[in-house]
Amino acid sequence: MQDSRRAGALAALATYLIWGVLPLYWNFLAAADAWEILAHRIVWSFVFMLCVLACTGRWQTFCADCRTLWRDKRRGGVLILAALFVSMNWLTYIWAVNHNHVIDTSIGYYINPLMSVLFGVVFFRERLAGLQKISVALAACGIAILTWELGSLPWIALVLAVTFATYGALKKQLCLNPFSSITLETLLLLPVAFPYVAYCVMGEGNHFSLATPGLALLLMGTGVATAVPLVLFSYGANLLPLSVLGFFQYISPTIALLLGIFFFREPFGAAQAAALAFIWAGIALFMGVERLRR
Repeated sequence: MQDSRRAGALAALATYLIWGVLPLYWNFLAAADAWEILAHRIVWSFVFMLCVLACTGRWQTFCADCRTLWRDKRRGGVLILAALFVSMNWLTYIWAVNHNHVIDTSIGYYINPLMSVLFGVVFFRERLAGLQKISVALAACGIAILTWELGSLPWIALVLAVTFATYGALKKQLCLNPFSSITLETLLLLPVAFPYVAYCVMGEGNHFSLATPGLALLLMGTGVATAVPLVLFSYGANLLPLSVLGFFQYISPTIALLLGIFFFREPFGAAQAAALAFIWAGIALFMGVERLRR
């Protein structure tokens, strides 16, 4: 039990470190729009996952999982929903980064653990200690302060939080081999993504050509850059309670926040600082209680 939790923690840590620096990657792809990048991400993730299955000898497991999902229509439906929600999340994230909203994405992924904790309590009957409830309340206060100061709901942040928390909850229900899960998620979306990539290639504003080899390679690389952390996330989701997994997610928004301030030079004022002070206090309290409970 302890070994599985440790493995889940390492997988979660690697996941959020990779996601934290992804804004730098999307910045290199700013010439392409979010829909085109997303379509390439789906296509090349599928190609990458096929290579992984072939190189690691996981074809039999993949085929067995396909047969299981074909017989179990409910789990198949859950997988379809997971593929849709993670694609909505990626689309919003890519668009936000390439339209100078990196700090907004950071705030969204700060809210996300609150959603994961809520889903864990509501859908999986996970329990929180009294002090952990206070930690969640502190983080919620931070988000409330930010919303009040901005004068409107931070829609980018909310969409990112809700879609990825939903994806995490759906993955928790699937209990599917991570390699099979990511391959099938991309396969399900391939009938839409591949024609769109072909449409973009034949269009005037094509970014995937010999005329732009660097950009073409970066578009192909979206498969590796996004599939690897999703596989790691699947491992973490299967081995950790959602309430614990949720608070690992503060690693990537912290990195994104620093990138937004110091690399992308986005405005960061007193309201954001005050909100994050509450959020960080909640994180420290939650993680401290979790450590004492072990």
